[in-house]
Amino acid sequence: MTILGDPADDLDVLLERRRAAAGPRRSWASGEPFVTHPREPLASYDAANWGSESRRYVQQSVATDVAISALVLATVLVLFRPYTDGTAWWAVVVAVSFLVLVAAGRGYDHKHVGDGPGEFQAIFRAGVGSAAVVALGSVAVGVVLPRVLVALIVVVLTFSVALGRYALRRSLHGRRSKGMAMARTLVVGDASSVHSVISDLRRSTYHGYQVVGVCLPAVTDEPPQDGVPTLGALADIPQVAYDHQVDTVIVAGSELAGDALRRLSWALGRAEVDLVVAPGLVEVLGPRVQLRPTAGLSLIEVETSSPRRRRLAKATLDRTLGVLLLLVALPVIITAAVAVRVTSPGSPFFRQRRVGVDGQEFTLWKLRSMYVDAEARRAALLESSDRDGLMFKMHSDPRITKVGRLIRRYSVDELPQLWNVVKGDMSLVGPRPPLPQEVDEYHDAVNRRLRVRPGLTGLWQVSGRADLSWDESIRLDLRYVDNWSVTMDLLILWKTGRAVFGGSGAY
Repeated sequence: MTILGDPADDLDVLLERRRAAAGPRRSWASGEPFVTHPREPLASYDAANWGSESRRYVQQSVATDVAISALVLATVLVLFRPYTDGTAWWAVVVAVSFLVLVAAGRGYDHKHVGDGPGEFQAIFRAGVGSAAVVALGSVAVGVVLPRVLVALIVVVLTFSVALGRYALRRSLHGRRSKGMAMARTLVVGDASSVHSVISDLRRSTYHGYQVVGVCLPAVTDEPPQDGVPTLGALADIPQVAYDHQVDTVIVAGSELAGDALRRLSWALGRAEVDLVVAPGLVEVLGPRVQLRPTAGLSLIEVETSSPRRRRLAKATLDRTLGVLLLLVALPVIITAAVAVRVTSPGSPFFRQRRVGVDGQEFTLWKLRSMYVDAEARRAALLESSDRDGLMFKMHSDPRITKVGRLIRRYSVDELPQLWNVVKGDMSLVGPRPPLPQEVDEYHDAVNRRLRVRPGLTGLWQVSGRADLSWDESIRLDLRYVDNWSVTMDLLILWKTGRAVFGGSGAY
């Protein structure tokens, strides 16, 4: 494919040609051959396009995984040489099986580059799978398996490779935040749907979509107010994608569906452009959506309630990890409690009624970070809130003590809530528990926050904390309620540490 002309320079020419085309006929939709029109080289187009960037990332992933695997093997064999005499080949079998299973699990698929959950799932499944392969192999050949050695290598190898992949992703996300390593993206559909997709993509640049233009039902339609040029009508999508060296076309809304969407995929295939469809299911993610082939149709099944096994797994994770974290945090809690008590009069602990799952109230425990008369002074400060919506927050709240400001910055004041987690009032991950007076003002959609147990941390914690607007906080809470999974919980817990130690959004 040749590199073609600058979109800005040729926009008038493009629009003139689009106006001459009969939009509703859509040559690609009617099955007529799609013919591209040669263009001049695109001067502003980065030679390091997304295709080459993704291939380079895959090569780096393979090289990193192999290097880490070799290092882990060498370290284990040297440190445990007396134990591994005569059985060192088992270590090699484990490592080779692991790498093969990562590849089989699409851990090196360029279409999933930078996709954290997908990459990490492939790695952890490969860890479990390699242990199973070696165990079954030892039974098949009738050889005694050195279990301690195999278990050690599997655990160290899995977590080491995951850390290596995490470092690669952080590097990629850093480049994307600067506008590099991005897929040139064309968003098509009605103006309202296109605007929604563009807004979401701009909030999450680490996913790597750079919107270069839009196609609307007609070029005369009012464009979305996003500063993105309208490059043509829906009839022109393949030619526009070709002209502007687009990597991905995202279809939003319901303007394109059925046979027309199918034929669009054929036309884009000739131009080697990826096609992504943004479904009308708002904020519904992978765990709840499955394809169900029925009567020759591809039906989408949406999970309406969480299965019992997933709820049991979450409860087990909460209680087990909650007890361990409480034991580890106990010295920190005691030290902070002493500091609170010495520097200000009153109990070092603060208890407050909050609303939990299905509207049930419970007593929430925190380390006191404010003066004892804070609640009485709250009403006078309501108009000084730095937050919109129902949540009250102030950057310079006069009710907070000096020690309180420190323990809030690093969320130490929240640690006693681990006791609420152990009791079952709360979960490790979930929406924050609201006050009863806040719940009284909820509208129908916001009430869905109460369908799961409130959490010690959540999507809000790893996405900006108190810096988020009320609407954005609610959007994140509802996304979690609709799509939570144990894997998502583990990922949020991992990201929480970084957010807490960074202290961003905490006051």
